[in-house]
Amino acid sequence: MLPHAADDISRDGKSLILAYDHGLEHGPVDFEPNPATADPERLFELATHEAVTALAVQKGVAEAYYPEYEDDVNLLLKLNGTSNLWRGEPNSAVNCSAEYAAELGADAIGFTVYGGSNHEVEMAEEFREAQEGAREHDMGVVMWSYPRGQGLRNDGSPEVICYGARLGLELGADFVKVKYPGSAEAMGEAVRMAGPTQVVMSGGTMRDDKAFLRNVADAIDAGATGLAVGRNVFQRDDPERILDALEAVVFQEVDPAEALAIAESDD
Repeated sequence: MLPHAADDISRDGKSLILAYDHGLEHGPVDFEPNPATADPERLFELATHEAVTALAVQKGVAEAYYPEYEDDVNLLLKLNGTSNLWRGEPNSAVNCSAEYAAELGADAIGFTVYGGSNHEVEMAEEFREAQEGAREHDMGVVMWSYPRGQGLRNDGSPEVICYGARLGLELGADFVKVKYPGSAEAMGEAVRMAGPTQVVMSGGTMRDDKAFLRNVADAIDAGATGLAVGRNVFQRDDPERILDALEAVVFQEVDPAEALAIAESDD
């Protein structure tokens, strides 16, 4: 991690990354709960919410929509990704270079690494090229660190998630995105292992407001600096409401129940 490399997608040391790489990674099924969000325009509109410090998208979406929003949205360009149609050992195609991300005006790049996959070695080498390319253009680097593969019996265990956080530090990420490991104590250990690399919690599948915000608050209390969230925002009927609540939890460290009350009073 380099000093200030994360500044462009942070606010007061905290981050709320709105992730929208789901169209590639998961397919149209992720837009069914809120069909309007199949239109990327809707997500760019949501990304103008003051809680959002960056919007993560693939290059095609960035090319088509970012020019109209470059003054209002910080772009985190995801360089790799693979469709859910792929059924092989976890891997992720490199679809874009750091150099092209810079040409598009990106503030940072994102890159998935599946530690433990049979393809880990080549993915780490691809990450090296992306990370060093980002440094040449003064862009921050976010690693989606998701250990999984034939060699892992329990890829959701706290120990494996903690190892994933450490990969972010060792390979030079400014942020490392990891799953919530089940408890604030386990998240604290992941944060400790990541050192100066900032840990952001993955939003994961949609849960009810209280459970989701409780996990976010526990992660922040444990030392995480924010979250990268997609479905837990855009699959809701009222995404702005949950962003209002997240604004209070992440940046003001308000208790989740109070944050929901604030969000409801803003409606």
